[in-house]
Amino acid sequence: MKVDANFDGGNIIVVDVKNPDNIRLKIRKDSQSDDHCQWFYFRLTGGKSTPCQFSIVNADQATYPEAWPTCTLVTSHDRQNWTRLSTQFKDRQLQFSLTPATDVVYVALFAPYSYERHQDLIAWSLSQRQCELFASYETPDNHQIEILKIAGAAQAPKSVWIIARQHPAETMAEWFMEGLLEALLGEERQLHQSVLATCNFYLVANMNPDGSVAGNLRTNGMGIDLNRAWLNPDKQQAPESHFVLQHMANTGVDLFLDIHGDEDVPFAFIQGCEGIPSYNDALQARERQFKAELAKASGDFCVDDGYPACEPNEAPLNIAGFQIGARFNCLSLTLEMPFTDNKYRSDAVSGWSPQRSKLLGKHILAPIKSLFQKT
Repeated sequence: MKVDANFDGGNIIVVDVKNPDNIRLKIRKDSQSDDHCQWFYFRLTGGKSTPCQFSIVNADQATYPEAWPTCTLVTSHDRQNWTRLSTQFKDRQLQFSLTPATDVVYVALFAPYSYERHQDLIAWSLSQRQCELFASYETPDNHQIEILKIAGAAQAPKSVWIIARQHPAETMAEWFMEGLLEALLGEERQLHQSVLATCNFYLVANMNPDGSVAGNLRTNGMGIDLNRAWLNPDKQQAPESHFVLQHMANTGVDLFLDIHGDEDVPFAFIQGCEGIPSYNDALQARERQFKAELAKASGDFCVDDGYPACEPNEAPLNIAGFQIGARFNCLSLTLEMPFTDNKYRSDAVSGWSPQRSKLLGKHILAPIKSLFQKT
């Protein structure tokens, strides 16, 4: 048998694979960073019908070890359909058992979103009539960041900016963007023309392609956590944030959404921009309206707070959601989805999945429409 991660987004270090009863693995730290590890994605070859016992021996050194006691991972034989597999966190190791039905099986923390699929998504989007390439940037590792513009019909449209996957392991964020783009541009697009009557959408499906291809948890190819680099993005160390912020300055921002995944919190929720200097009753009312409308549209969204609210004027302005809200005096929200499952609507087979992420991406149009119809 062989275990490897020699593919786009792969991450694992083999410690010992000689005995199928005790396959020992380690998570590799982010490239150019000693601070982060949690994401894993690997394949087992030659193990058909063999009961295998896996241990990730450095799980206790992960960035978020508090997530392991309730963790489930995903497996697939075709990289199209992913099913959940239970784990246990024991003796400071993440342990799980698997008997592959075929000679090649893939294992990951969440269903991956490959750079190849990303390129297909961009190509398909740009083939649709209302979508254009607003701007693009070549990253230090020679990948592309694309800002897609889906133009509205209004004479003075609102500018809606939605970015995703600043943290590369949060692949549910790009599945979300796929669902959003399909809703705006695909067969159901006529249902959503009313929101395009008032808004221009500026969409970044993957803010961090270098980290995504490298199999990183949180950082780009320079070892920088992009979502801690928005106060004054360094053009050399955080060129991705620098590039996007420049274009935001040109268009203005009326609504900002930053799409993420959370390793520990077991439901989808929104963190608002409470704590920025300009936060007031009007922003709070719009935030509550947005959450309420999304909860009506999607049974998978929870209005409960997943993180504690910031105290007045204490928001960390190096984080995108706070910086954009403060800089543009706009409603600025961070949407988080679970890695495992929604505890309020549990699915033992699939847990939180690409399909649920995509559906939430589609449903996000309901609160956007409501927000700008009433302003």
